[in-house]
Amino acid sequence: MNEHQNEHQNHPARQGSSVTVIGLGPMGRAMTRTLLTAGHPVTVWNRTAGRADAVVAAGAVRAATPREAVEASDLVILSLTDYRAMYDILGDAAVGDGTPDADSATASLAGRTLVNLSSDTPDRTREAATWAAGHGAAFLSGGVMVPAPMVGTEAAHVYYSGPGEVMENHRGVLALLGTPRYLGGDPGLAQMMYQAQLTVFLTTLSGLMHATAMLGTAGMKAREALPELLASADAIGGILRAGEENPGAALDAGEHPGDLSTVTMMGATADHIVETSASLGLDLSLAVAVQAHYRRAIENGHGGDNWTRIIDSIREPR
Repeated sequence: MNEHQNEHQNHPARQGSSVTVIGLGPMGRAMTRTLLTAGHPVTVWNRTAGRADAVVAAGAVRAATPREAVEASDLVILSLTDYRAMYDILGDAAVGDGTPDADSATASLAGRTLVNLSSDTPDRTREAATWAAGHGAAFLSGGVMVPAPMVGTEAAHVYYSGPGEVMENHRGVLALLGTPRYLGGDPGLAQMMYQAQLTVFLTTLSGLMHATAMLGTAGMKAREALPELLASADAIGGILRAGEENPGAALDAGEHPGDLSTVTMMGATADHIVETSASLGLDLSLAVAVQAHYRRAIENGHGGDNWTRIIDSIREPR
């Protein structure tokens, strides 16, 4: 009796549909534990087999191969570094002469649903949906918008896109990971939203570190600086929502009223940040990039408009 058979005997099937999770980084392990807790039998596979030990001890079944993992469930969730990893793990569509590779997991994809929660570009996501369809599999893309410890909590939400009927068929299981926010049929849209959210997240993190470094040159410790800076970060949402029943409506209408703040005013601040950072010997990459947005808007004659006018040159850079 092999290890895989032993694990089947030690952890008999629970009530609930079987789910496969491929990729057992922190996110994959968190999803596996959440599904197990909800009573779903979970089969797992990871390139580094030892990463499965903890979830196998918790009740998951370790597959010996990717194909075995795929064949264990109709719903296969992937949590990988990128989409290239999906192809590497599941195998290419065919060997050199065009004959399907019998050992490849792709031979077992027909009739199953792949839910890829890995990060990549929207175009690669659309290509992956076409690839999956070519093997008879349904495909949803998704972006998990919380860190691993928050998976399965009320604070968790996950963006999805792809065929609506596929989303509805699996909504109950996927909702265990976090509230599903379905964006539509374009498989690239969830990935686009994920990248947009991470644009805000990553640039905010860089801004916080830049500001902390700036204050550090005056002798202020990070433990003193960050509480003040985080208060500003927390206030941004409230500032943007103030006075707007639907934030973004003015942007959609192409309206940028400068009655509260203008491109010129914000641009002057951006200039001062660059000058201060330069005098302190800090890296200028972020500060100069922000400064460029305001300078282009002023050059285009929009100095009296609201700072939101910078979106024009972001949409159509020179």
